[in-house]
Amino acid sequence: MYKKITMLHGAGGSESLELIKGAILKRFSYSKFDVPLDALDDAAVVNGIVFKTDSHAVYPIFFPGGDIGRLAVCGTVNDISMVGGKPIALSLAIVMEEGLEFNILEKVLDSIKLACEEADVKIVTGDTKVVERGGVKEMILNTAGIGIRSPYLDHNLAVVKNFRNINASWLLDSNVRPGDKIILSGYIGDHGIAVMSARKQYGISLDIVSDIQPLNHMVEDVLKVGGVVAMKDPTRGGLSNLLYEWCEKSGVGIEIEESKIPLREGVKSACEILGISPLEIGNEGKAVLAVVPEMAEKVLSALRSTKEGRDAQIIGEAVSGHDKVVMKTVVGGKRIVPRPRGDPIPRIC
Repeated sequence: MYKKITMLHGAGGSESLELIKGAILKRFSYSKFDVPLDALDDAAVVNGIVFKTDSHAVYPIFFPGGDIGRLAVCGTVNDISMVGGKPIALSLAIVMEEGLEFNILEKVLDSIKLACEEADVKIVTGDTKVVERGGVKEMILNTAGIGIRSPYLDHNLAVVKNFRNINASWLLDSNVRPGDKIILSGYIGDHGIAVMSARKQYGISLDIVSDIQPLNHMVEDVLKVGGVVAMKDPTRGGLSNLLYEWCEKSGVGIEIEESKIPLREGVKSACEILGISPLEIGNEGKAVLAVVPEMAEKVLSALRSTKEGRDAQIIGEAVSGHDKVVMKTVVGGKRIVPRPRGDPIPRIC
């Protein structure tokens, strides 16, 4: 359908999905694996090993609350965790622009080191490349990660089976069923707005910092409680794109309440000025969980006992009868939340 790649193809919305399905999956579909590529979950599982790779082209590379190095580590760690994996080791590839200040490289590497310590993972292999001036803006990073099955995943799924028949052995987008409660671990929109503010393109100065953080320890605390059927971080395309992925893969509708979605006033104001939806803005330190209703309050309590999930809220539930994301507004009406074409703020990851 396209003769050239556009920015929308890399933004995580419907255009990205068309690219992946139309050009990539038809060439690289191997359904024999535990969680294959064509499942399009946050990570693959091959012979019991969880595997994920991410490239990071955020600009600028330093922004309030984080930088490209912390982003690279946390993004890969979190995706491994979302399917029920325990991240162990990462690769690191650095593509640098000729003329990059050496102290900038060292600052990014220090940030990577601290993020690895926070997540309790190790950099074990990597690569460096330098391209001519103008070939990239300062640097691009790639991280790949491997993990093992979380020691608490089997307990979590056993709790689920107390209330429902479930055949899945991992936390997959296709596991959601009508009645499951949807829990968001905290405020949305912080990362995208922090990066946008750092660009100083719109004359907006906000006291908003990125939410970048590793979520693997929070995930383990939740799995110890049990009852989670699916988990995903709302990165590119934001919360609305994530919920549509669950709708599509699980064959459900999802209804959410606007008043329950944690949103900072600064983020809300910026979105109103720019005419964009906070539901479509990417995040780098939040998770959305689908939980059997009988365990929702216990999972919520466990989330709120962690520093990463202290602002968690039950924001809605999965339903039958339609395949859309529907939001009950603060004035009491209902509207269909559209699926985004992409993240309205490009290059935030």
